[in-house]
Amino acid sequence: MKYLNPKADLTFKHVFGEHPDLVMSLLNALLPLAPGEEITDIEYLPSEMVPENPLRKNSIVDVRCKDKSGRQFIVEMQMIWSPEFKQRVLFNASKAYVRQIESGENYHLLQPVYSLNLVNDIFESELEGYYHHYRLVHVENSNKVIDGLQLIFVELPKFHPHNYSEKKMQVLWLRYLTEIDENTVEVPEELLANPEVKKAVKAVEESAFTPAQLLGYEKFWDIISVEKTLYYSAEQRGLQKGLQRGMERGMEKEKRQIAQNMKSFGLASDTIAKMTGLSLDEIDRL
Repeated sequence: MKYLNPKADLTFKHVFGEHPDLVMSLLNALLPLAPGEEITDIEYLPSEMVPENPLRKNSIVDVRCKDKSGRQFIVEMQMIWSPEFKQRVLFNASKAYVRQIESGENYHLLQPVYSLNLVNDIFESELEGYYHHYRLVHVENSNKVIDGLQLIFVELPKFHPHNYSEKKMQVLWLRYLTEIDENTVEVPEELLANPEVKKAVKAVEESAFTPAQLLGYEKFWDIISVEKTLYYSAEQRGLQKGLQRGMERGMEKEKRQIAQNMKSFGLASDTIAKMTGLSLDEIDRL
């Protein structure tokens, strides 16, 4: 049996954007939920958050959903780290939070928004752990918290399963994301022993995808390779702060060319927007 990498845009959205039970299991395993706060049901929401002001940018995420109490959950898979990614995560989570109520409605109707961001890169090299949890706290008394937004970043390359045996489901999901790919010959028994993870493994079998989808999958990895080259060459040329500033200082042409190539390969506009930072309108005009 041949498998695809679940971190790719196509496979990630298929596994977690089309199977409520799987994204619910992933969220319960990776979010900092207290006992009794576990998610028991979800409803998918549009992944594109259109701004009320048409002059502002649309926001596109991989998966967005809510539970019966109204809590919202955003899930993103980020292949390449860039310094502006944290700001984009905060922007998207804030937008989801403020758009829960209409003008004149009571603030007590607001429910928490959790943003789970799986990053296939190391961005906190000075920190040992792979799990980073951000929330609004009092600077001098961290037990004083303003509820509303919780941002979680997971550095996948730092994850080593033998170090975290006490969190079984978290370990299983992170092993799934880091161990299953095109080179997988035999799936570890520990993954197949869990019903949700076993279902997720089956969902990335190569035979489950059409030839056109497989072509898009291959092109996705080609584009990731090109983006990495552009990003790191920008850093080496002294254009610090990564790809975005590099683009602003002479690489805008390359970014649009990448988007044009992605479009010619038939990739969806939302995927192109997420990977290049261009707006949907800009992509449509290419």
